[in-house]
Amino acid sequence: MDSQILQWIGYFASAIIALSMTMNSILKFRWVNIVGAFSFATYGFLIGAFPVMLLNSIIVMVDIYYLHKIYTKTNLFDTLEVNTDSKYLQKFLDFHKDDIESFFPNFNYNPSLNTVSFYVLRNMTVAGLFLAHREGDDTLKVGLDYSIPEYRDYKNGKYLYESLKDSFKKEGYKKVVAEPSSDSHEKYLKKLGFIKDSSGFMVKEF
Repeated sequence: MDSQILQWIGYFASAIIALSMTMNSILKFRWVNIVGAFSFATYGFLIGAFPVMLLNSIIVMVDIYYLHKIYTKTNLFDTLEVNTDSKYLQKFLDFHKDDIESFFPNFNYNPSLNTVSFYVLRNMTVAGLFLAHREGDDTLKVGLDYSIPEYRDYKNGKYLYESLKDSFKKEGYKKVVAEPSSDSHEKYLKKLGFIKDSSGFMVKEF
């Protein structure tokens, strides 16, 4: 094979491995890392560097193993109601302030608005924060639907808008409305079944 092509394969593999190191989400890290490791294993095979091929083949297998664990692991979801004077809530918001602002740049915590407020728990670990309020007679308006980086895999959202929908319906809500605050937030909402209305809001009916 042409030496220049081999060189570009090596550059590509290096870039993908470097990219994987920037991932906050362990799921994204595993997927990107597996592409980089596979590319390096191929590169090692093509240039006859078998230790490189062997090492990266092992990394591929390790990534596959942990991806299998992630996708087959049983998560026990629950909620924990947030009190408006909660000191932990303020510490949580302060600790994740920069990350929250990157997805929700216009968010400001207002206890009088966020009357439907709870943490999302996964296996008794705080995985996210949900803040919302009633708007009109039957609309739940979302102020913040935040998942910490380690749990940013859509499972929190599926729990909120699918598993909890009967609970919301019992409270008289017929639909949930969210304002997309970023491209990634809008993508997240669309994946969970929200549809953009004429006013630019994302709406999901229960």
